[in-house]
Amino acid sequence: MQISRLKLKHQILLIFLFSVIIFTSMEFYFYYSFYHLTHKRAANYGDTIIEQTRQKIDSVFKDIKVSTSIAVNNKKIQEFTIADDEYKRDIDIGSYVMDLMEYMRSFNSYVNGIVINDRQGRRIYSLPTANGDIFFENQYEAFIHTYKNDSPSAEKGQFTNLLKYEKTGSDYFFYIAPIIEAIGGVHFSQKTGYCSVMVDMEKMQELVENTDLTPNSALYILNSRDEVIASNHANYRGILFKDILAANRNHFTNGVKTKIDGEDVIVQEKGLEQADGWRIVSIIPLHELTADMNAIKNISIIAGIGIVLSMMLLGYFFLNNLTRPVMGLVADMRKIGNRNMGFRIKVRSTNEVGVLAYSINNMIDNMEEMASNIWNTQARLYESELSKKQAEFSALQSQINPHFLYNTLNCISSIGLEYGSKEIAQITSCMSKIFRYSIKEDELVLIHEEIQCIKAYLQIISIRYENKFSMEIHVDEKLLDMKTPKMILQPIVENSVYHGLESMDAGGQLRVSGHIDANGDVCFQVTDSGKGIGKDELESLKGKLDKDYSEIAKNSPDGRSIGLFNINNRIKLLFGEGYGVEIESEIGWGTTVIVKIPNI
Repeated sequence: MQISRLKLKHQILLIFLFSVIIFTSMEFYFYYSFYHLTHKRAANYGDTIIEQTRQKIDSVFKDIKVSTSIAVNNKKIQEFTIADDEYKRDIDIGSYVMDLMEYMRSFNSYVNGIVINDRQGRRIYSLPTANGDIFFENQYEAFIHTYKNDSPSAEKGQFTNLLKYEKTGSDYFFYIAPIIEAIGGVHFSQKTGYCSVMVDMEKMQELVENTDLTPNSALYILNSRDEVIASNHANYRGILFKDILAANRNHFTNGVKTKIDGEDVIVQEKGLEQADGWRIVSIIPLHELTADMNAIKNISIIAGIGIVLSMMLLGYFFLNNLTRPVMGLVADMRKIGNRNMGFRIKVRSTNEVGVLAYSINNMIDNMEEMASNIWNTQARLYESELSKKQAEFSALQSQINPHFLYNTLNCISSIGLEYGSKEIAQITSCMSKIFRYSIKEDELVLIHEEIQCIKAYLQIISIRYENKFSMEIHVDEKLLDMKTPKMILQPIVENSVYHGLESMDAGGQLRVSGHIDANGDVCFQVTDSGKGIGKDELESLKGKLDKDYSEIAKNSPDGRSIGLFNINNRIKLLFGEGYGVEIESEIGWGTTVIVKIPNI
């Protein structure tokens, strides 16, 4: 459907509706973009916090691993685990090992205690008085036994799961590294003991709590068994284990939006490099990240609603104040177009539409007055022109019959003197046919009647000139039932005989033909092989054909050879300037007269 075919009010309504749809789509796009922007902002913020915390914890764990590695690779400690001399172990080596462990504790504040055991069950330790008793409990021995026999921990150090101390209910975890003898003794390259480092849980908790988060954000350090090592928020723990960590963990890297207790949060995690399977998880309420942007969002929504309402009011205003007067003007114009004479357009407004209505009413008044004057004038001119053409037509027709009668009577007289009654009877019969045809009251006759008249005339001519000329008629049969003005071909044939062929000794030819031309008009041709017409005389004849009959009659007072011009004027009076007579001639080659009339 083309929009240009719709009514004006429908086009305006469509424009406003299209504008509202575009603007509403833009508002939704803005809101969608804003939503994803806040989501991305929350994810970036969480990623930044987790990355900072991860670097701190990895640094702490790296220091613990480096310190422990220095200890287990120390020759004195390796000698301590394989020495059989108790005096040497306790006095010579033991004091050095003890000083080294004390230095490790003082150097790294996250190390809360160190114990070195050999494979014979002997141990040396550096422990705080507050929580060192756990190393001497069966619970610790059972817990640490799995790591001593675990193949990965036998080759390298490993951070343990949580150990919940039954007496105090406190949680602990350790870093255990094997001691591999490398001094070239009997136990070379064998595990001769292990070093167990207790990590300070309070320090880890302080590290997490000092992280810069939003007020209700939560940050967790989880081990490989999803146990919470440290956290600044305890409310999400159960949900964290049951729901959040059951989701697709691959999405946590870029942040996952979910609900916890009906609140939208962004959950994100990042693995620790220094502890396999350990990671940091952050839970950040979405509204806390977007609180500073809510004002912009609310303003944009209010502005969008206001603009849409304004556009709707503006559209209603246009439809009522512009299209209604225009549609009323169109309806009134249709009544005027249906020739409801005397009806005038109602003026519905004072703006440009009202001015247009006033102007149209004034124009209609002037047009009706002018039409009345033109009608009266045309009626008078038509009556005058009709009378004039009737008189001219009667004069033209009256001049053909006497002229023809004069020539025919001369023919009858000559033949009667020379031959006697037989030829006179034939000529008289043909003459009666011609006269009977010529006095018919119908101006338009069938073409085959006009052809019969020509044949009768040619029979007279053949008797008169003793078949001196060859004469033939070839008219398309399609033309015979069409109509033509009466007596338009006979005068032309007569001119061809008397002005073209009569002066020739013998052998002249006369041909009458008729056909339908390319434009669908009827075209007759009368061709003779007579003496022809000179160039100057031909141009004079053509010039006369373009003049009125009255002017030709003035210049030819004797009426001689004016039959051709009468026929031309008759045709033009009946059918207009596009039809009439044309002449083509050349000295020694003959003359062709072309008559063109419409297909009737």
